[in-house]
Amino acid sequence: MKELVEFLAKSLVEHPEAVTVKEEQRGDTTVYRLTVAPSDTGKVIGRQGRIAKSIRNVVSAAAYRQKKHVVVDIDS
Repeated sequence: MKELVEFLAKSLVEHPEAVTVKEEQRGDTTVYRLTVAPSDTGKVIGRQGRIAKSIRNVVSAAAYRQKKHVVVDIDS
């Protein structure tokens, strides 16, 4: 799952080397904290958060197939 978040983010940004994904456990929920370069934050979030929502939907669908609960947080 972590690799999926990283792949999606690196596909969108101009500085893929600055993309990091950290995994945290909060109870039965896995939180993926996505960090990108400050200049790439807008590319990952998109207008009105559409791209961020799409990333979350794709990751949630993949997690659902594995019967897991996942949250993606985006930091700059």
